Amino acid sequence: MRFRYVVHTFGCQMNVHDSLCMEDVLRAAGGEAVTTSEDADLVVFNTCSVRERAEQKLRSEVGKLLPLKRARPDLVIAVAGCVAQQEGDKLLARVRHIDLVIGPDNVAELPALLMEQMAGAPPLARTEFDTTAPRFLTATPRPGAAPVVALVTTMKGCDERCSFCVVPYTRGPERYRPAREVVAEVARFVDAGAREVLLLGQTVDSFRDAELPPPESDDPDETQFPHLLRMIAREVPALARLRYTSPHPRHATASLARAHAELDVLVRHVHLPVQSGSDRVLRRMIRRYTRAEYVERARRLVAARPGMTLSTDVIVGFPGETEDDFAQTLSLVREMGFVSLFGFKYSPRPYTPALRLVDDVPEEAKAERLARLFAAIDELTSAHLSTLVGTRQKVLVEGASKSEKGDLSRDRVQGRTERNEIVHVEAPGAAGLVGRVVEVDVTRANRHSLSGTLTAPAPPPPKRADATRRLPLFQET
Repeated sequence: MRFRYVVHTFGCQMNVHDSLCMEDVLRAAGGEAVTTSEDADLVVFNTCSVRERAEQKLRSEVGKLLPLKRARPDLVIAVAGCVAQQEGDKLLARVRHIDLVIGPDNVAELPALLMEQMAGAPPLARTEFDTTAPRFLTATPRPGAAPVVALVTTMKGCDERCSFCVVPYTRGPERYRPAREVVAEVARFVDAGAREVLLLGQTVDSFRDAELPPPESDDPDETQFPHLLRMIAREVPALARLRYTSPHPRHATASLARAHAELDVLVRHVHLPVQSGSDRVLRRMIRRYTRAEYVERARRLVAARPGMTLSTDVIVGFPGETEDDFAQTLSLVREMGFVSLFGFKYSPRPYTPALRLVDDVPEEAKAERLARLFAAIDELTSAHLSTLVGTRQKVLVEGASKSEKGDLSRDRVQGRTERNEIVHVEAPGAAGLVGRVVEVDVTRANRHSLSGTLTAPAPPPPKRADATRRLPLFQET
């Protein structure tokens, strides 16, 4: 069967990964990717429901397709991802021009369901978790055409049950992928030309596998994630950089800090969500750590490696949050010296325990607190980036960057340091640097990035036929 498809992705790196796997499944079934819905036989919206804004965007984008669906009734419109899992049949009833609703664990069924729709089947919702026999789809790297930064999933689902979070409902309970499968996929990407791997999981550091050695201590928060990191470092020595997201602070144990101290392949940056600096709010969020415990574990990570930096997630306006609670969050952000953060206003999510709380923080107060939070992090980011002017940094070039006019240039690229700072580099024919680690003299600190010049001619390129595809440098989480 030949057909044309387009996949629109909303949300986090996990959704980006799922979309890549979805495209692999569709290509294997005879699909050809196109860039616009007007040219497609199948339009897929891969969705996120962690924030209300992502759902609003989905409703807007699906609504825009109604005239096209009326003009072309044979067009198949599918909604996948977390909103699909969350809403199921209710989404079909509410939006009549949607044909398919597919949960994250049902992506492999998409080609068969598409053929049924093309044959005239009625709209269908397929949202079954694979808890009995978990399946982990992979994005197949093509030799010489792997992304610079490859996404590799290690687990799915979440058992934390934070009161604000819908993920346990939309992604199910925690299921871990066998470590040998994770390592094998990392090796395939590196063999195909990837330079960096980003390990993914809802709580990536909760990883467990019966085939690995037991945890390194009797700490109840200890897991086998450090063993997985060591296994990757040992068995895939050609990997240039290894990152992971998003860890839960409970599992940021001493053994994880030791892994950062001992494994050169691990980058010098960790994104460690905190959500609030107030113990009272943390209890209401069911985060299962105190402010002091977070600080202790975060500082242990920072001390493990010279120059280690941290970023975080913060929710403002959680039910019951007072001005004093928010002041404690601001003080924690400054105390930890985060170099960046994702900040969000609390919004009620379906099926979450927080719905039993009164959303009593006025919208105006949420907006004002978020603005103050962003002002605080802007100061910290600016101060941090300013310290790097005049230094020499190793930058993994990920792709073209926009000029001041907003267009892409073959003479301007961007990449990241080991500590996740974005660096823009201008040089004749800079597009040829994609996929290489180059030394850059930092000449200027921008608002959220750095600019610099090459210190010497670039090293020989890795064996890559096409290195233009890259991971977005910023993703909403």
